[in-house]
Amino acid sequence: MQIYDFDVTKANGETYKLDEYKGKIMLIVNTASKCGLNGQFDGLEEIHQKYKDKGVAVLGFPSNQFANQEPGSSEDAEEACRINFGVTFPIHEKINVNGNDAHPLFQYLKEQQKGVLTSKIKWNFTKFLVDQDGNVVERFGPKIEPKEIEKQIEKMVG
Repeated sequence: MQIYDFDVTKANGETYKLDEYKGKIMLIVNTASKCGLNGQFDGLEEIHQKYKDKGVAVLGFPSNQFANQEPGSSEDAEEACRINFGVTFPIHEKINVNGNDAHPLFQYLKEQQKGVLTSKIKWNFTKFLVDQDGNVVERFGPKIEPKEIEKQIEKMVG
């Protein structure tokens, strides 16, 4: 199984395969619009704007698994990202990232890049960097700002 085999669903209910991103770099993030770290939406949007034409895709996956910080529907989460944070990168359906009903994509990401003590995602804004060949090359904790990831993206874009 590889990352391109996974189906994901946008907030509007449209499902597609991640093979749409073959040959591109992906930055996959579990998000929450009411999280104290939501200022990171600005940095994620900056990466999206700066690198989208260079083959980089930022993909947001809202989750309500941490302190009820994404309580509404998938559409509510997407609307909050667009209106409150000016996000233009794709926001997907609300999912679970941990537990038995964790989305298969996040189960895979956690297997590929385990956390420090456990593979479990500890909080919102955990970020996974995937290279152009579909390899999950690095996992970044919630407090790592998107700007800090930009150096690696720069190298990968070449």
